[in-house]
Amino acid sequence: MIRNNLPFLIAIAIIVVIAVLSASCGSGGADGTEQNSAAPVETTLPPTSAAPTTTVAPTTTTAPTTTTTGAPTATTEPPTTSSAPPTTSTAPTTTSTPPTTTTVDTAPTDTTTTTATAVSETVAAARWQRVDGSEECACADGSDYFYWIREGDPDKLVFYLQGGGACFNAASCSFTAGNYDPTVEESDPFDNPRFWSGIFDLDNPLNPLADHSFVVALYCTGDIHLGDNTQAYSSDVTVRHNGFVNASTALQTAVERFGGADEVIVAGTSAGSAAASLYAGLAADLFDEAEISVIADASGAYPSVPAVNAGIGALWGTFGVVPDWPVNEGLEPADWGLPELFVQAGRHAPRIRFSRYDNAFDRTQVFFAGLAGFDAGRINELMTLNETSIEAAGIDQASFTAPGNDHGILPRQSFYDLEVEGVGFLDWITRFLDGEDVEDVACTDCS
Repeated sequence: MIRNNLPFLIAIAIIVVIAVLSASCGSGGADGTEQNSAAPVETTLPPTSAAPTTTVAPTTTTAPTTTTTGAPTATTEPPTTSSAPPTTSTAPTTTSTPPTTTTVDTAPTDTTTTTATAVSETVAAARWQRVDGSEECACADGSDYFYWIREGDPDKLVFYLQGGGACFNAASCSFTAGNYDPTVEESDPFDNPRFWSGIFDLDNPLNPLADHSFVVALYCTGDIHLGDNTQAYSSDVTVRHNGFVNASTALQTAVERFGGADEVIVAGTSAGSAAASLYAGLAADLFDEAEISVIADASGAYPSVPAVNAGIGALWGTFGVVPDWPVNEGLEPADWGLPELFVQAGRHAPRIRFSRYDNAFDRTQVFFAGLAGFDAGRINELMTLNETSIEAAGIDQASFTAPGNDHGILPRQSFYDLEVEGVGFLDWITRFLDGEDVEDVACTDCS
């Protein structure tokens, strides 16, 4: 049984590491060459990354070094319509936060195309502000990092973690042909919330978050917002896995600007979804008695595998920034998988309320489940098993599982349109954010 489980664990590694994308994907063919296949996305949804190119993830449990890591070839060629999925295998973060921004430029007003009357004069006049990161901030290739702020009601804050790719070897971490975006660009609509829909459609009177203040942590480090290490994967690919420093800087700015908020929503899509629960725990430390809610959008299918938790965390440097919460005492790197992020954050701060959204056959999660040897037609059952393990640990997780193979909802027009079993997602999430105990929603015919 032990011999037979090794390939299984290796295959699982791919799911957890790579699974943090939400749009176009570049995947490795069976011969190890690069193949690019665009995944269909809504025009209102900013792409968040490209798909991984390899299928083997490291399983070492030693601390990260700058030694070269070989890039394994793929064993299966991915479907051309899939995009890489979100997830995480490691959980880190520290309660300290890096310095904040130095420059703020006023950006144009929101330009989403939804026709609606302004919610209020304050909202109509609100601008997205680009904030340059501190000297410690950087993208994967060492280029400058920035994030976004939108000032609304100072008592109500959304801290949003952008989705994007993940990488773990020279091929997937390539700055030109890897499976993530190693830079952020203000001119790129994928990196600019003015062009996003869903909760970012601030002119839509149906938007329950239209009057909230926003801080948007962009993503360009291939580490699910949890890395703190410079890793050399080859002689010409050295990656700044700086996601934790970048997002923590944005979170610290959120505290400085909106520290008196009594409602804080920590949300993320794909890669950001994977990290959202952990950052909610940090927000609970920083925002005193504020109500803290989590919306984890599109990362529900990935189990916790100790070998993956330890191996990928070593590359990304997540172990050094695990919060020093009393509930974490005695935990080892192998103990930190995606479900554990919910559990430990919930145990640390019981006032946090958790929710998740997934499509039952999310094409990105289906692809990686199949790659790992799971029955991809039963991926919705994996989501249920993860939720069961979280709730068995005493942490309630409200869930909304929709049919189909889409990936993510928060930055999409479907945020307003989707209905499952007679329940509209907009109504469901609004009631959840209002503090109501909502019933789990799951499709009966999930095809």
